[in-house]
Amino acid sequence: MSMNAARKTEIVEAYAVQKGDTGSPEVQVALLSERIKELAEHLTTHKKDFHSRRGLLMMVGKRRSLLDYLKSKDKKRYETLIGRLDLRR
Repeated sequence: MSMNAARKTEIVEAYAVQKGDTGSPEVQVALLSERIKELAEHLTTHKKDFHSRRGLLMMVGKRRSLLDYLKSKDKKRYETLIGRLDLRR
């Protein structure tokens, strides 16, 4: 259910602000979005998996707070990121 190392490296390279960047809000939001997408697919099959549902809700909240932080610091980077990830807001 977790993403493999190759996929994670691919996402980090695609969203990194500078080379070797793994901690920027863009990278963190992109990784969380990938995990959210995978978990949402899992929950369509396993409708009664409430423990995973709670984890999904916690990840969505974490992503929301990271996006709020990015929006308060740099509106242009925020808008670019939600456009690239195709998120609604």
